[in-house]
Amino acid sequence: MEALLSTSRNADAGTPPAAEPHFVLNLSCAAEPGIVAAVTTALAGQGANLVETAQFWDRQSDRFFLRVAFLGQPGTDVAGIEAALAPTRARFGMDVTVLDSARKPRILIMVSRFDHALLHLLYQVRVGWLSAEVVAIVSNHPDARRVAEHEGVPFHHIPVSRDTKPEAEARLKALVAETGADLVVLARYMQVLSDDFSRVLAGRVINIHHSFLPSFKGAKPYHQAHERGVKLIGATAHYVTADLDEGPIIEQEAERITHSMTPDDLVAVGRDIESRVLARAVKRHLEGRVMLNGQRTVVFT
Repeated sequence: MEALLSTSRNADAGTPPAAEPHFVLNLSCAAEPGIVAAVTTALAGQGANLVETAQFWDRQSDRFFLRVAFLGQPGTDVAGIEAALAPTRARFGMDVTVLDSARKPRILIMVSRFDHALLHLLYQVRVGWLSAEVVAIVSNHPDARRVAEHEGVPFHHIPVSRDTKPEAEARLKALVAETGADLVVLARYMQVLSDDFSRVLAGRVINIHHSFLPSFKGAKPYHQAHERGVKLIGATAHYVTADLDEGPIIEQEAERITHSMTPDDLVAVGRDIESRVLARAVKRHLEGRVMLNGQRTVVFT
């Protein structure tokens, strides 16, 4: 209450109040009594004002997940919050991350020739729905260069063949390090990443694919689905792992179709769904709303 009164007095004096630091705390640990009380007490000691909380107890794994968004006092930083939480973290054996919302996450987007998901991501960043900085667009084809130049984003053409794949991934790893990318987004990047690359960036790479997998693998999945008379099509956004298209799922959507629709109609519907699902998955990741739970995810919406 004292902090609120102080802010009001500053406003009355004609001095605009300083922007309050905004943070997101994510944690997971074995479930036991007292976790929420210990965490909120530690945050209260830092003068934190809670804005949003969400929690989940996975009874199957007996693991507890907590997300807390809060305002901090002027001068509060991530290091100070982590130090204040250190005793609680040690007591419960917590995995903890703290995000500073004042810092825009950096994303690196990879694409091949189909650019619908890329364009949607760039638009959502431009209008502010996605709070992020696009530090690079990478493609194994030159087609997206025009889009990157129009958006003022550095473009990197890294061709990939069976013989050059190790070299291409080495360049990609170097680019991720050089740009300080927090997240790599595969916006219809039609190359399989190696097991090593997937391990190095575990939890930091999101992919989008049509939900026909594994039923309709290979070329022209929408045409295969049309031939089989499917009634639902959709898309899945997931974290990339060594198991192709089987990583922890973040977001999905499906739409009913009819017998009167052509393969081109299905492709059009699929493009729309893929773009929306990928953008929602990226947003939830960037806002610290997704936590890994083994091969699954906990997603606080």
